[in-house]
This record gives sequence, C-alpha cells and structure tokens, in this order.
Amino acid sequence: MEKNTRKKLYQFPVIIEKDENDYYIGKVPSLKSCYTQAKTLPELYSRLNEVVSLCLEVEMEIFKESITPNKFIGVQQLEFTK
Repeated sequence: MEKNTRKKLYQFPVIIEKDENDYYIGKVPSLKSCYTQAKTLPELYSRLNEVVSLCLEVEMEIFKESITPNKFIGVQQLEFTK
C-alpha cells in the first residue's frame, strides 16, 4: 500500500524588513518564532522556505496545533513617541 506523498500547500503573509547592517529579516507571523535573516533577497527566500518547513513540523507534530494562516490586510509605516 502506497502512502499519499502529496504535500499540502500553505500561503503565509511574510514581513520583510532591512536592519541597520543591511540584512534582510523575514518574519512569518502566522507561525510561532518563525523568522530568519540573510544578506540578499534570494538567500532570504531560500531560508524562509527552510524555516517555514521546520516551524510547520514543530507546530503540527510536537504541539499538535492546526495551522491557520493570518489574512493579509496591508502594511503601514507608523510613528510612535515615548
């Protein structure tokens, strides 16, 4: 008997920022502690693919949680004072 090897397709909003050292930082808010960084965007995309795979595995197999992607609404640059 063959196992079904079809993989489920997930779509997640990803926040990409650039820090003071010119590294790109990618965060996936739908998944706990799911973020990575890289010097170039192509490298960031590759690393995001790896980290999302790991985060999905941890959430589904270890924490036994279902995955519900956040819905993308928009991006705004806001100012705050303290």
